[in-house]
Parts: sequence; C-alpha cells; structure tokens
Amino acid sequence: MNEVVVTGIGLISVLGINLKDSWEQLIQGNSGIHLHQPFLELKPRPLGLISTQPTELHTLTPQVVKSALEDAVLKPPLPECGVVIGSSRAYQASWEKMAREFDQASDSKGELFPQAAIARNNTWLDNLPHMNAIAAARLIGAENIVLAPMAACSTGLWAICAATQLIQTGQCQRVIAGAVEAPITPLTITGFQQMGALANDGLYPFDVNRQGLALGEGGAIFILESRELAKQRKAQTYGNITGFGLTADAFHPNQPHPQGKGAISAIKQCLNRSELAASDIDYIHAHGTGTQLNDRVESLVIQDIFPPTVAVSSTKGATGHTIGASGALGVAFSLMALQQQILPPSVGLTEPEFDLNFVTVPEGKALRNTSRTDKVRQVMCFSFGFGGQNAVIALSHEA
Repeated sequence: MNEVVVTGIGLISVLGINLKDSWEQLIQGNSGIHLHQPFLELKPRPLGLISTQPTELHTLTPQVVKSALEDAVLKPPLPECGVVIGSSRAYQASWEKMAREFDQASDSKGELFPQAAIARNNTWLDNLPHMNAIAAARLIGAENIVLAPMAACSTGLWAICAATQLIQTGQCQRVIAGAVEAPITPLTITGFQQMGALANDGLYPFDVNRQGLALGEGGAIFILESRELAKQRKAQTYGNITGFGLTADAFHPNQPHPQGKGAISAIKQCLNRSELAASDIDYIHAHGTGTQLNDRVESLVIQDIFPPTVAVSSTKGATGHTIGASGALGVAFSLMALQQQILPPSVGLTEPEFDLNFVTVPEGKALRNTSRTDKVRQVMCFSFGFGGQNAVIALSHEA
C-alpha cells in the first residue's frame, strides 16, 4: 500500500487564525474560552468564539482550505485531488435562521409556507450537509472523488482515515481532508444544556472539578499525499499516517459503552494496522471533553491498554469542543508535537481525577519517568462521538 504523508495543514481556532498562532497560544497554556451571550434569549455561557459573534461555515471553510493549500505550496486547479471534508453540524446555523424567518412570516400572514420567506431562502440547496465538501471541491477545481462524512465528534478523524485509505489503495495520490465546524447556535447550545453536558465557567478535561464541555468554533484541513508524490515535488512533511481504527459501540444514542469496548477495539485495530505495540506510543491526544462520563470511560480505556508512562493530554480546555472538527484539530496539534518535540498541555487540568501521566505544562519529552527515549516518535489521537462512534489514528515522526 502507498504510504501517506501530511504535506500541508490549515487551521483556524479560537486560539489563532492559523496553525502557528494557535500552537503558540496552546503551548503557552492559554485558553480561548470566555463567557459570551451571542443569543439574547439564552444566558451567557463559556464559548470559544473566533470573533465577537458566531462565525458561519460558508466563510470559515474557504479560509481553512486556502490556508492548507498555501502551507503545502499548492495552487488550484487541482483536478486529480480527492476531497474528504466533514462537519457534524454543517449548515445548522443557516437552517435555524431560515426556520425563524419562516416562523415570523407565517405568524404575520397565516401561511404555513410563506412565499416571501421561500423566495428569500432560495439558496437552501447550498445549505445541505454535503455542500460544504462540494464548495471546497469547487474552490480547488477538484474533479475526483468527493466525500462529506458526518459522524458526530468523530467526523474529523473519520475524514482523515477515509482520505488515508483512498491514497493507500491507489484511488488518489492527493486528498484534501479534515473537518470544519461552526456549532454555536441556539439549538446546539440548548440541546447540550438539556442533556446537562455544558460547563458553567470553563472546560477542565479529566479534572475532579470538571463541569462539562464548552462549545468552540474552528477547523483543520490537511493535504495528504502519497510519499512518492511528496518526494517528486520535494514537499515538506509533518509526519505520516501509519494506521487507524474505526468502530461503533451499538450501545446508546449519546453515552459511551461503560467499559469502553468499542473504543478499545478501535485502538487495537489502529495498533494492528500500524504494526505497533501499545508500549510504542509516546503520546496520546485524548478526546477529553470535560464531561463526567466521557473522561471516566476514556481514562479506563487508556489504563487498560497502555503503560502508565504514556503521556496524555486533551487540548479542548484551550480550543473548546469543536464537535466534528475536534479530532482534526487534535491531529494538527499532534503533528506539531512530533515536529516541534513539545507536548501540548491539558489546559484547565489542575487536579487530575485519574491516575494517568497527564501533561499539564508544555513538555519537551514524551516519556517522563523512563529512560527509553526522550523523543516523540509515535502518537495517537482519539475521537469518541455520540452514538458510540469511535475513531483512532496513529501518526509517526518522519525519519
């Protein structure tokens, strides 16, 4: 199979408008989560807003795609490039806005489907879930395969895994892949609030005082290429994707399996495909949402499979939970850890509840309390989404 390398990264988060700025803020231990009240009908909440008001997917996706292309030194058109770009919420904000307009027009004229409102919203076809990937394909002139995965919080990793498989099997030599999310909408906030999953003042992964998640905006898009193509054009590489695992719990609509069976299976799949042992992993970028149940189950899973020396952190305390894009941001930060040889801290974690080797301040060594190596060589990134959708990916340092 073709080896898959990452030759470009585009990233926008609440920490910065590009990968470099976001990474610098992250390793300084800063958080982009603050109290906001973007919707007057809802009380203030800790949110990760890129600007002063919620951003829109229509504007965010092109920015992240262009950033990835610039980083990889590529220019459109790229007709042979595949596209795998997902989003869990997609254009939900636009649909909520349209629903409000329909409701207001219906109240004023007594019509179920007011013609004036329909006329104002004649672009609804552009807001279908898959149109985000289509828009990216149009932007770069891609005429190859286009996929638009939607797998809750596992969407970003799912997209990267699917793109990896396209290159491994020879269907594509280059794929632009990742996820973008603009999830701060009244319905999303209210839904998580009704579940009791929202934090009151911040996101504290794995902490004894964790309260829940805080929504954040952002996205990460990658240029994946076969190693052969990357060598031909003398492209820079951040690292290579060595394997992945994708499973489902088949257990509950929004709770993980209490013993983490699906997550364990995904990790073992990934290790097997990567031809690695659990002891080979230097660092784990955990899902770490700051909710009671997720952090507890994820900690049990890590303790069950990995040695106690493996370094663990979650960056959601800095970026907020970007839902479908969270795994993509995690991969970007994991690749930076490989390149810079610095482990990102679990911002917000001050009093761990679980006996794991947590990174709470930026560190230049992958394995504390061990003399085996001081290099970060093999890392894993986890995403565990609603519906028990589990995604795990392994990344390695370039030789």
